[in-house]
Amino acid sequence: MKRILYRIISAAASLSLLLPHADVCAAGVEDVEKDTSGGYIKYIDFDVTAAAMSDAAGVDIETRGSDVHIDWISALSLLAVKYGGDFSRYKRSDLDAVCGRLSSGETAFDITPNEKLYKYYLEAYGAVLGGMLGEYVRTEYSDGGAVSVTDGYGVRAFSPIAAGFWYNDYDDFGAARSFGYRRPHLGHDMMGSVGTPIIAIESGYIEALGWNVYGGWRCGIRSFDGKRYYYYAHLRRGHPYADLYEGKTVMAGEVIGYLGMTGYSTREDKNNIDTPHLHVGLEVIFDPSQKDGYNQIWIDMYELCKFLSDNRAPTARDGVSGETVSRVYLTYPESPD
Repeated sequence: MKRILYRIISAAASLSLLLPHADVCAAGVEDVEKDTSGGYIKYIDFDVTAAAMSDAAGVDIETRGSDVHIDWISALSLLAVKYGGDFSRYKRSDLDAVCGRLSSGETAFDITPNEKLYKYYLEAYGAVLGGMLGEYVRTEYSDGGAVSVTDGYGVRAFSPIAAGFWYNDYDDFGAARSFGYRRPHLGHDMMGSVGTPIIAIESGYIEALGWNVYGGWRCGIRSFDGKRYYYYAHLRRGHPYADLYEGKTVMAGEVIGYLGMTGYSTREDKNNIDTPHLHVGLEVIFDPSQKDGYNQIWIDMYELCKFLSDNRAPTARDGVSGETVSRVYLTYPESPD
């Protein structure tokens, strides 16, 4: 804590780090006008880097319980105003400067030169990241069957690939797809081995389950606050899911299914994907009309999956079924009873 606060206070001396270029700010205002017409956000270009998320989450966690708790989404939103949303410009010293001013008693509205743009990023980033850091209860089962229950505060979302299993990925969001019709790829592909256990990134409700011409065996999970819809596709032929049904509550860290290569077929349970992989997507929803309508917002998950790669859920092989099953579950204060 002392090391982080020292770095924050030292960086705060350079207040010029917080001032965005005028042209970036002006462009941002026009985007906000366009993207919030009608009363809700219709577009997000979320390109926050894994490094920025990790650094901001670390400050949030380490300042909890101090005189000034620095919320990671607020800090990232202030940086987004500075960068015009372009986090390829991210530097740790910029985050430290923001946090230094917050820790000295200034509010975000004291710091930002553009209140409207800050509010836009705060709502947008809050919708993307809102369930991923906070209080949780972690229940973990050991190989011997013993149960360990601990309370915590921190990152409470998981990589969609279980711990100990190989995968490979790259940023393929927006790449061309042609099966059925030409369209951009609105998800993130994670190549792995058939049968690799797939993990619930965040807790929520099973909203969709079953066969889809494009996604094969797929599963859709809606977060408890209704703002995030996680889409997992191309699951394994024959036995794609763990014990799932529509409406079921699943917890972060739970095995929901198994990686496969199904899809691109009108016939159920057909392997028609060349390379085994998980397609994982994140849709952000501000208005019910967006879920399946023309204003869908899909997030590039490459950097988000890099951020979550440090938090991979352990699993174990069930002695009866032979399947790989969950060994850890996270429940939140807002989880249903």
